[in-house]
Amino acid sequence: MPDNKKFIENLSGTGKCIGVLTSGGDAQGMNAAVRAVVRMGIYVGAKVYFIHEGYQGMVDGGDNIKEASWESVSSMLQVGGTVIGSARCKDFRTHEGRLRAALNLVQRGITNLCVIGGDGSLTGANLFREEWSGLLDELVQSGEISEEASQIHSALHIVGMVGSIDNDFCGTDMTIGTDSALHRIIEVVDAIMTTAQSHQRTFVLEVMGRHCGYLALVSALACGADWVLIPEMPPKDGWEEQMCNKLSENRADKKRLNIIIVAEGAIDQSNKPITTELIKDLVVRCLGFDTRVTILGHVQRGGTPSAFDRILASRMGVEAVLALLEASPGTPACVVSLCGNQAVRLPLMECVQMTQEVQKAMDEKRFEDAVRLRGRSFENNLNTYKLLSHRKIDSELPHSSFNVAVLNVGAPAAGMNAAVRSAVRVGITEGHTMFAVSDGFEGFCKGQIKEIKWGDVGGWTGQGGSLLGTKRTLPAKHIDKIAEQMRIHNINALLVIGGFEAYLGLMELQAARSKHAEFCVPMVMVPATVSNNIPGSDLSIGADTALNAITDTCDRIKQSASGTKRRVFIIETMGGYCGYLATVGALAAGADAAYIYEEPFDIRDLQSNVEHLTEKMKTSIQRGLVLRNENCSVNYTTDFIYQLYSEEGKGVFDCRKNVLGHMQQGGSPSPFDRNFGTKISAKAMQWISKKLKECYREDDGHVFANTEDSACLLGMRRRALVFQPVIQLKDETDFVHRIPKEQWWLRLRPLMKILAKYKTSYDVSDSGQLEHIIRLRTKDISAI
Repeated sequence: MPDNKKFIENLSGTGKCIGVLTSGGDAQGMNAAVRAVVRMGIYVGAKVYFIHEGYQGMVDGGDNIKEASWESVSSMLQVGGTVIGSARCKDFRTHEGRLRAALNLVQRGITNLCVIGGDGSLTGANLFREEWSGLLDELVQSGEISEEASQIHSALHIVGMVGSIDNDFCGTDMTIGTDSALHRIIEVVDAIMTTAQSHQRTFVLEVMGRHCGYLALVSALACGADWVLIPEMPPKDGWEEQMCNKLSENRADKKRLNIIIVAEGAIDQSNKPITTELIKDLVVRCLGFDTRVTILGHVQRGGTPSAFDRILASRMGVEAVLALLEASPGTPACVVSLCGNQAVRLPLMECVQMTQEVQKAMDEKRFEDAVRLRGRSFENNLNTYKLLSHRKIDSELPHSSFNVAVLNVGAPAAGMNAAVRSAVRVGITEGHTMFAVSDGFEGFCKGQIKEIKWGDVGGWTGQGGSLLGTKRTLPAKHIDKIAEQMRIHNINALLVIGGFEAYLGLMELQAARSKHAEFCVPMVMVPATVSNNIPGSDLSIGADTALNAITDTCDRIKQSASGTKRRVFIIETMGGYCGYLATVGALAAGADAAYIYEEPFDIRDLQSNVEHLTEKMKTSIQRGLVLRNENCSVNYTTDFIYQLYSEEGKGVFDCRKNVLGHMQQGGSPSPFDRNFGTKISAKAMQWISKKLKECYREDDGHVFANTEDSACLLGMRRRALVFQPVIQLKDETDFVHRIPKEQWWLRLRPLMKILAKYKTSYDVSDSGQLEHIIRLRTKDISAI
């Protein structure tokens, strides 16, 4: 192995003490972060202490600061809020309070702090670090600690993780708790939509976000709301009339309900608050619509964390411990965060300063700057919302004579409909005529193609499955008939939304260009499959929803196992040969093992897993959870593993098995999949428009595209959405097993094993070097 690789085995925490606390408002996923810090800390040989009740516990000391054990964080993963408590602390704001906190830490040898909270909590931690040596000097002078103790504990290291449902911290794409809060909002909106539809009502929903409109904006994107009001982008003067026109237009368009989403901090151009009551009165006065107000309040903070938040928090918790182990006295306090799909470390105060700059920009009415400072993710959400929500009248539309067809291919995946809706509406806004193909390539060859209008896709975002219909049929054997249909309907571009069959299908269409000129048009594929097995993309539409289905089921199964004690469950997941769902599901559910095709295993591995579970049954955690990917091994089937565990565990534990099956493909799409499908599809349509202009031949009035880069896959790669010619992805693909040759999530497997108490090798070379937030902004403009 190359010398520049860095492994966890070479990082030792022996002799180090880490304190972990949660502070400020609670957020779902904080417990997963605490669990990861505790287990990773213990794994590397450090002592880890819970600091209960946030900074208040640090100031008060005593039983508030307790050493944590491996078992003490068991069963925390699925619990919302924070088990170790959080409090707003006035004492820590005083010098006297911080002096007491320093004494309590020194007495226990704690010089490493992991703080999980919002920007206020992290700013407090940084001030504490800056004052540390002065505080120790005071304690030496007052005789409360010795000079020697002051020398030993001379440096305080701080790593922050942002736990905040508002997603209001600059430098990180997602803060811990945001995705779960979106789950709560979308559950409510979906429920409200059914009642609103029955009575033709207008609903005004207030969501949290005093200074940040992220929750309002993304939930509006995810449910296709008619209007959204956020603090960063106050509506222009005369918005009242505009909004009422939009609502009445939608009603005239046979839409039976209206949804208006308002962030609690929404303001107008004069910085005056816009309240839900003000909007209700306006709608009733101007339109006479039956209008109701729903304020979601603390529901958004509650409930079990989503799969995304558990994985995010677990990854961040492990990264935080690595950052503390690598810190030297001169290392500035940092936050660990997620940028795209990549863990990064950023200087804490740079992030805090930028977060404060947003508020300053809003106070000074520099709203465009505020949006830009929020970061690329926020900016792109806003741009996509604007693109999709405001229907232009025909005279305002740019007129193109292009026809664009959209189809779903492969197995159904939650979020496909959101992607189709987005494509149709962006296409219409760009002036194209949009066609929907039913039942994939099979429907294509039969001529099941019809024009699809703006109103036809209303309410599609929240629908599971595929409303267009989808089939696994590949185009090659029907290629002549498909070419004929392309000619009949004069299709100038194709958007294919689907799984591995869509990828193969696009390759077959490209190969057919030499015989059929009809296929010499821009073609793009958007990955949508629960298996997440598409080369060229780290994530696929539908995988997050499937992951949540697996996690929810595992939570229930764990609960049942806790009741009966000494029980091990073997759970089979989907995914074909791709072990993504099994591995990431195992990490989100806190499983003991996950068997996958990509990591070959033999009878010795099975034996060591049984022994590991036997040891576990001697502790207070008397249950086990094992995930198995459906195609991980021809011979070690779910039945075989179940029988082996049953036999070997006789007298120690009993076994049950559960095949999750097609429930992983169903259900309402998660907020992440709705949002991801909407944004990626909008970007794909904009690419199609650009290519159509480039490939249009004035002389004969035809579109002709025959280059490699005119048949692309749009995928998420680390931090950005990238268009990649499908032909160039051939070498990255294992066609026999229908998986990419290299898969990023395999790096998460050691993390899963460490958190389940296995000794393993873990390559941490990829873990973050300290980056700077300003550089980050310019480098990643093209990301989601």
